[in-house]
Parts: sequence; structure tokens; C-alpha cells
Amino acid sequence: MQRFAFGFALLVAGALGAEPAARAQTTFKIATLAPEGSSWMKLFHEWQASVEKKTGGRVKVKIFAGGVQGDERDAVRKMRGGTINGAAVTGVGLGLINAEVRLLELPGLFTSDAELDFVRSTLSDEFQKKFNEKGYVLLGWGDVGWIYIYSNSPVKSREDIQKLKIWAWTDDPLVRALFKNLNVQGVPLGVPDVLPSLQTGLIDACYGSPLALVALQWFTKVKYMTSQPMSVGVGATVLLKKDFDALSKDDQKVLVEEGKTLQVKVIETVRKDNERALSKMKSLGLQVVPTPQALVDDIRKQSMQVWDDLAGKMYSKEWLERVKKIVADYRKSHT
Repeated sequence: MQRFAFGFALLVAGALGAEPAARAQTTFKIATLAPEGSSWMKLFHEWQASVEKKTGGRVKVKIFAGGVQGDERDAVRKMRGGTINGAAVTGVGLGLINAEVRLLELPGLFTSDAELDFVRSTLSDEFQKKFNEKGYVLLGWGDVGWIYIYSNSPVKSREDIQKLKIWAWTDDPLVRALFKNLNVQGVPLGVPDVLPSLQTGLIDACYGSPLALVALQWFTKVKYMTSQPMSVGVGATVLLKKDFDALSKDDQKVLVEEGKTLQVKVIETVRKDNERALSKMKSLGLQVVPTPQALVDDIRKQSMQVWDDLAGKMYSKEWLERVKKIVADYRKSHT
């Protein structure tokens, strides 16, 4: 009887002892190219503090900013290897996980933020499912902004672009396809290599949103910007699903709710700060060169060819047609 009582006591003690283990602290290590001090990082730190507070410290967040974990390909590789638990990445990084998401960044597809918002919200649940199937949780969308060409000589024709030593993100098949159609020879580099390459003259042109140009200091090495954007850049914060699933339901709920809050704040703030960044660059001497209609039409034509060229490779033809229809329906109802 004593032996049974002793064994029962051990069992009870073990069960009681399991409670703290179930609430053990979990640290999510998240990588991003966004530099400290940028709009993105300020909001990430707010999100970090809120998650830690609302989970009672059970969930901690450690953010590796400024590309210290490498380019986005490195971040995705490290997530797959379990070195980090998540990443806040652009569409390029998202595309390395699920290529179909790059539909949102097809050059020339959207003409306004409202069109992007409508398509993204319409397909958001389906994108979440696709990321889940790949082993990730899409915690919240974000924006990079409208993407322009920046250079040290004015761009007014396709021939002007062809003369540039322009950066081409190594892991971006969209840019490669567009440059190929425009007969432009891009210089393949990772994001961390762009600024030093502008400084040494390896490249004399790049592309990005105004906010990205300011945050990454690329604007200090260019003189001109096209008035017509090539496309729009998106992003998102993703976490490894297995690590998310290991959390309690309450802590999962906090992460999801705070992710939605972060999404709203990032999109709203980044759009305003892109306007401020452009004003700042112009006040410091950046010249915005009006893009001639002939070049707008040329890039538009080649962009639409890219849509078809990548169908069946990056995404299905059905997905492309569906997105085009959603855009067309939106325009019909808002004209």
C-alpha cells in the first residue's frame, strides 16, 4: 500500500511538474533585410513587445535586422534548416517558398494600391492555405511599395535602360524575365551587395520603392528616378508552422491577432512613408524624369508577355487568368 501511495505521489508530482513545461518560454528568431531604424523595424519592434506582453513572456521574439542572416534565400534556407523560426521578407523571399504569390508583383498588373488590396484580400485565405501546405504560417502581409528605376543617367527609352549597369536581384525570376524581354543585361547581386556595388561603380542603376532607397541608403548613389513604376512590391511575415503549432492555442491566437494588427499598420505606414521618402530624396537633389508614353507602352507590352511566359512555370495559367479577372471585375465596379 505504501509502495502504491508513493508511486501515485510520483505520478501526481509528474503531472504537476508538466504544467510549467507546457508553458515553457519559446523564442521565435526572425530574420529580415529591413534595417534598424526603418519604418518596418519600428513596427516589428512594436509587434514584438505586444506579443511578449500578451503571452505573459511565454513567447519571445528576437529579430535579426539589416540582412545579418544574409539575403532572403539565406533566410528561407535557415528556416528550412531550423536555424531561425521565421522571416519578414519581400515577394522574392515569399516566392522561394510559394512561387504563386509572385502573381501579386507581376509588372504592370496593378495601377493602384486599391487594386492590389482587393486582389490580395480576395486571395489571402487561399495563399495562407498554400503556405500552410509548404510548412509555413503567413502571419501578416506587408508592403514594400511601388518600384521605380533609379540611375545616374536619365531613362527615357528602352535604349537608355540597355546602357545601364543595372542591378538584377539574383533570386528574382520576374525581373530576369522582364529584363530579358527588354534585352537588358542586369548585374546579378544580392540585396546586401547593392550599396557597395553602387559605390564602386560595378552598377550605376537599381530599382526599388522610395522608402527602400532611403532605408538602404541607395539613394545617395543615384541621381535620377523614372516617374512610371515598373511594378509594386509586397511582403509578409512568415513563421515555421511546426513551431507555431507547438504553441498553446491561446498563444497562437495572440500571434494571429497581433499579426493582423501588424499587417494593417505596416501597409498604412509604409505607404505614407514612401511619399515622405520620395519628398526627401527630391529635396536632396534626386530628379524625377517623366517617363515618355512610348516607353510606358513598350514596358507594358513586354510585361504582359512576361505574364504569359511565366504561366506554367511560376504559377498556373488558371491562377493568372483568375487574378486578371479579379482585377478586371474591380475596375468595372469602380469606373
